[in-house]
Amino acid sequence: MHHYLQKLINLRSNVGASKEEVENLKKETVELKEKEERASKEIKQLKKELSNLSEGLKKVKMESEEKDKKVETAEAHVASLQKQAADLLLEYDRLLEDNQNLQAQAMGHKS
Repeated sequence: MHHYLQKLINLRSNVGASKEEVENLKKETVELKEKEERASKEIKQLKKELSNLSEGLKKVKMESEEKDKKVETAEAHVASLQKQAADLLLEYDRLLEDNQNLQAQAMGHKS
């Protein structure tokens, strides 16, 4: 009888320890679920932020491409104006020379 009582006491203490372990495991499970929920929310938020940043990057790239095109157009316009200015300077020099020749001829006829 004593032997069985000793076994019963051991089993009850093991049951108590097991119940305590079960309670601890339940608490850990609840904590892990809460952490998982927080992590899930954070992941969703980060994905949304990443999506917004990606859209912003695309927009900036498009704006950059548009500005690059405007710069190319402006550079072509500047080159065209520089060529036109050089041509006008050559024409001015030719007309100045013609004017000097005509003035020299006019002076020659007056004398």
